[in-house]
Amino acid sequence: MRILSYGVSADAVDDYVCIGESTPVECLKFFVFNVITIFEGEYLRKPNSNNVQRLLQMGEARGFPVMMGSINCMHWQWKNCPKARKGMFVSGHKGVATIILEVVASSELYIWHAFVGDAGSNNDITVLDRSPIFDDVVQGRAP
Repeated sequence: MRILSYGVSADAVDDYVCIGESTPVECLKFFVFNVITIFEGEYLRKPNSNNVQRLLQMGEARGFPVMMGSINCMHWQWKNCPKARKGMFVSGHKGVATIILEVVASSELYIWHAFVGDAGSNNDITVLDRSPIFDDVVQGRAP
């Protein structure tokens, strides 16, 4: 949890708890795998045909025909960014490292898509270009 919460390295955790470096890495992988396994069906999925129809009807009722949701990118401050990585991430207006988070949400605040920009993603356009958000549409697989 310390790795996820504070962004510390596995090496720092193994020194703190006095265990091998591979143990915290394996625990983190196990935790993330189980979160995905438990929540994937309901919360970590793409909208199906029924969801798309419902979202389109909601958008049309609000005066936005053919709108399923709203896409937005935000800079999320990485307070404990390791010094070695600080130069790879955008420095915000206060000179701190930030990670760009791209999210698509519907009016009912259901998050249909989330993507964290890679190192070196310095603006919303770069993140959108690297994001898989439109891959299914381009490949003809979107509902």
